[in-house]
Amino acid sequence: MAAAIRYSRRNLGLTGTNPSVGTLIVREEKDGPRIVGRGVTHVGGRPHAEPQALDEAGELARGATAYVTLEPCAHHGRTPPCAETLISSGIKRVVGAASDPDPRVSGRGYAMLREAGIEVVENVLAEEAADQLRGYLNRAAKKRPEVILKLALSADGKIGIEGEGQVPITGAIARRQVHRLRAESDAILIGIGTALADDPELTCRLEGLEARSPTRIVLDRNMRLPLDSRLVKSARQTALLLTSAADCEMARQPFADLGVGFIAVDVEGREIAIPELLEDLAERGISTLIVEGGAFTAEAFLAEHVVDRLALYVGPGQIGARGIPAPVTPQDVPHGMVLKREARYGPDRYFEYVREG
Repeated sequence: MAAAIRYSRRNLGLTGTNPSVGTLIVREEKDGPRIVGRGVTHVGGRPHAEPQALDEAGELARGATAYVTLEPCAHHGRTPPCAETLISSGIKRVVGAASDPDPRVSGRGYAMLREAGIEVVENVLAEEAADQLRGYLNRAAKKRPEVILKLALSADGKIGIEGEGQVPITGAIARRQVHRLRAESDAILIGIGTALADDPELTCRLEGLEARSPTRIVLDRNMRLPLDSRLVKSARQTALLLTSAADCEMARQPFADLGVGFIAVDVEGREIAIPELLEDLAERGISTLIVEGGAFTAEAFLAEHVVDRLALYVGPGQIGARGIPAPVTPQDVPHGMVLKREARYGPDRYFEYVREG
């Protein structure tokens, strides 16, 4: 199952409204178990992992065991349910990890398998699988994406210097890890303040993974983003969405002509209503959202209690009194968030916290 979970990472951020599920078909042979079929949810969400793994295994699937990171689907769509496909393949045993909260699936996939005489083992490495599937599970249960607040902060708890744009805080290894996170996510969001100060591109710049750049979103209720910004100029290559309030007087057409999309947003006072925005993003199929904006945007998401995961990259240097205080540090995480993993990337340290429940 651990191998199936690792394999499922191959298409994180690429499977649309469906989760990136991994499936391994394993036969017991004289010299031990052998993987005879592998599958991961295809780019775009179809086909699912199970039929791909069964196709690769062929007749070797008969009498074998299927390891699946998420309960096999039980409902009919454009293709038969995966539970039915497993039954017709001659599989004798199915080992599952995470449970699917979708009412069309929850418990039904396993029930179909058992009724067909297949042995079913549930909840093997369920927590590990659910952690990787958290975006899909969150969208299915809460009708909004998983929100990952990513921050780079100095040893003295600062995220930059006011008026100086991007300030180097972490090294090359940590920055590559940030780009890996982008490659595995559906969307990345910043506020207009950060967009104006830093003129970022927000793409994945790992060699070979450039096409896996997430959809870029800018909180820009008055559409102040310049037409000659790096974000707008790259909109035809990598999707860019601007929020747009009903009272915004700026014309959309010049942006649309350059490939920019728009999200209509509700406004509370003078600020964008974040919970409603997240619901709209979920309806667009976005399951995992990185918030990588400045202090103002980070504080807004924290204040709404919608941050599900903190990704904190801490550099060894200090910025000093002129620095902008980080809205959250490893010494002051929100109540209900627990340390999930910790790592060292060269001289930098990484702390990842997840919300319990």
